Amino acid sequence: MKYIREFLIIMIFTLIGELLQKLLPIPIPASVYGLLLLFLALCTGMVKLQDVEKAGDFLIAIMPVMFIAPAVKIMDIWGDIVGDLIPIIVVMVLSTVIVFAVAGWVTQWMERRRK
Repeated sequence: MKYIREFLIIMIFTLIGELLQKLLPIPIPASVYGLLLLFLALCTGMVKLQDVEKAGDFLIAIMPVMFIAPAVKIMDIWGDIVGDLIPIIVVMVLSTVIVFAVAGWVTQWMERRRK
């Protein structure tokens, strides 16, 4: 019963994210809204970590399975994208470096703020 309750909490935040995405004219994915709201609820104590921890651990554990369908689709459209492979790789590398840099800066900023 605990797992059902934990999944229900996560799904409620997902639903609220979907509603916000439909209501607000900002082009932000619904999942981002849901994750942000859940993060804020965890930070403010409205939701305790133990209220969603086991379900979250399960979802993280099965995450690799979620990449099977996109990988199969890439194999299916390989002939269409092979001509654009260099620009795709450049964008992937640049975006990864940018994400690493921003994550590092944010982490350093949060560490300095905590001290």
